[in-house]
Order: sequence, then C-alpha cells, then structure tokens
Amino acid sequence: MKWLLLLILVALSECLIYKVPLVRKKSLRQNLKEHGLLEDFLKTHRLNPACKYFSELADSTLATQPLVNYMDLEYFGTIGIGTPAQEFTVIFDTGSSNLWVPSVYCSSPACSNHHRFNPQQSSTFQATSQELSVAYGTGSMTGILGYDTVQVAGIADTNQIFGLSETEPGSFLYYAPFDGILGLAYPNIAASGATPVFDNMWNQGLVSQDLFSVYLSGNDQSGSVVMFGGIDSSYFTGSLNWVPVTAQGYWQITVDSITMNGQPIACSSGCQAIVDTGTSLLSGPTNAIANIQSAIGASQDTYGQMVVSCSALSSLPDIVFTINGIQYPLPPSAYILQTQQGCSSGFQGMNLPTQSGELWILGDVFIRQYFAVFDRANNQVGLAPVA
Repeated sequence: MKWLLLLILVALSECLIYKVPLVRKKSLRQNLKEHGLLEDFLKTHRLNPACKYFSELADSTLATQPLVNYMDLEYFGTIGIGTPAQEFTVIFDTGSSNLWVPSVYCSSPACSNHHRFNPQQSSTFQATSQELSVAYGTGSMTGILGYDTVQVAGIADTNQIFGLSETEPGSFLYYAPFDGILGLAYPNIAASGATPVFDNMWNQGLVSQDLFSVYLSGNDQSGSVVMFGGIDSSYFTGSLNWVPVTAQGYWQITVDSITMNGQPIACSSGCQAIVDTGTSLLSGPTNAIANIQSAIGASQDTYGQMVVSCSALSSLPDIVFTINGIQYPLPPSAYILQTQQGCSSGFQGMNLPTQSGELWILGDVFIRQYFAVFDRANNQVGLAPVA
C-alpha cells in the first residue's frame, strides 16, 4: 500500500536541514471499503515498482509546515511544480525513485478529481519526447517526462525531471487522497532512467549532506517530517545505529532474526529487508507472516484484514527485529493497529522476490518506532528509537 508525504525550508549556517512535514490523511480505507475495494487493496497493500558520520543537529528555528493528522495509515506532504508553483500532495516514498503527478493530458477518472499539472501555466517547463510507465502493486501510471522547478521543503530544485501522467487506470488512484508520488530510493530503480529528486538536489549543491532523515509520528500526533541534508537529534533517543545497505536500489539492509519471547518466529537464518516509508504495514513472505499472525492470534475477516482482539494487547509480547546486532523491539501497541472499529494486525504477507531472496518490508509500522536516516554518502541506514 503506497501513499505518502511533504513541504518547507531552512538554512542553518554551514549545515542545511530541510524539514518537510508529513500530513496524515484519512479517507483511503473508508473510501475503499465503501466501494468494495478494500479486500483487493489489502492483499497487495503497496505501490513499490517491481522493477561519514555527521553532527546531529537540533534547531527550533527550522521552518516546518503545520500538520494535519487523521486516523489512517498514510503520511503526505505538499510540493510545488513550475513557475508559478502548482501545488500537489505527494507521498515521499523511500521504496520507489520517480516523481510524477497527474497532468492536464490525463483523461482517466483518477486524474479528474486530483490536481493536474498544466505545462502551459509554467514559464520554466521544458518538454521531452520521453515516455514514462510505472507499475505499483495497487495502481499504475503512464505518461511523459518533462523538466521544471520543483519546490520541496523551501528548496528550489531546478531542472527536475518528473512524470506527467496521461493514464492512471483502475479505481485505487481515483480514491487515493494524494495526487502523486515522490520517490526517494536509489536512481537505478527509476523508470526511464529519470534522476530522482534528492539526487538532483545533491548534484546542484542544494543540501549540505548527502542524506535525508524521516520521523513519522504515531497515534494521530502531529510533527512528522522529512529532513533533507541533515539530522535532528531531538527526534530520537540514544545514538543512531548504522546498518550497511546491501543492494543500492531500494534502501535494502540485512535483518539478523525476528524473535518473540526470545524464540525465532521468522527470519531465523537472516533475511533481506527494505526500509520503506511508502508502505503502511510491515510485510514479509506469506509463510513467515502466517506464523506471526498465528502467534498473535490474528484471523482474517470478510474484508481480508487480519483482525486481533483488542483485549489481547495487554498480554502479547514484543516482536524483536535484530538488525546488525542491535535489537529493535516492536511492542503490541506498534504492531496492532487500533481504530474505532477494532484492532488489526500490522503485519501483512506479501512475496517480493529479488536476486537476494524474498524481501521483508519495514514500513510505517516499524518507522513510527525508529527514526530513520537514509545516508547516500555512505550507503547506510541509521536507526534510533523515536523520542
């Protein structure tokens, strides 16, 4: 399931940190349920394409965008494209690498109820003859590529290549409460070889460090941000633990084991995982996830959701992810999602095969507990408990 984040600036003397507030929006789950689409959506539940140390700064003067938080599973932010800027709500997605938004060339129903980019209204737009096609687990788009200035966190990212959708088939993007997606993974998984936004920022010297970091708030609290070019230590406790990237496509790392009550419950011989802001749940191979669902007492309802008795929260144990020798416990309050309608599992079975085996996806369920730094300079991910 993919839908996620953005907007705003600040320059700190010699070290720039740009913070983009993430807006949690409601309605996607409700819309899908009302239109009979929730079950299929939850089966795939993501949109990823199938295809050295630094100071930890905290500064209250950093400009941030006020957040709107709703009871759902996604985080969003706002960017501007063109001159003058046309605003779009996008997911900031570490699980994909392309930026695209709907355009006036799109006649799909999904474009009719979202903001659409109009090149004729931008004095800085440059057209190309290149085509773009991106397929996600719960939607797809085709379109053309163009260049323009993209306003991200107050940064004017000039000559940024991006997709202008011409088709957005199916129902899921129609009901999505965001316009487009801004990918933050490595450039080698970018469709059509398009340069990702963060790479273009770094190449233009718009950020002082070749990294960005993410804080996702939980329990409907405000304050979620993406920080470009730096780290703010006020968002986490203790020290960042650094984990090497094992494959430079997604933000892929090695998980040593997954245990419950000190006993292996999955990934007993190690496994590969990606840290993905664009996936709401925590996903893994179907057989391994089935073991976890059974252990926490989850059962499938008529909508395909794995529901859990809310009364079980007080008795369920932590599920511990050991990564690079460090334990990252997930308490029941993290992996059981509570709404007014009841409780459901934050785990989801999904097979994502790669050359290095089936991937686990450490989505928002995990990232809400652990501040994440995505360090391109050293090809590593930093993790620390959120403050």
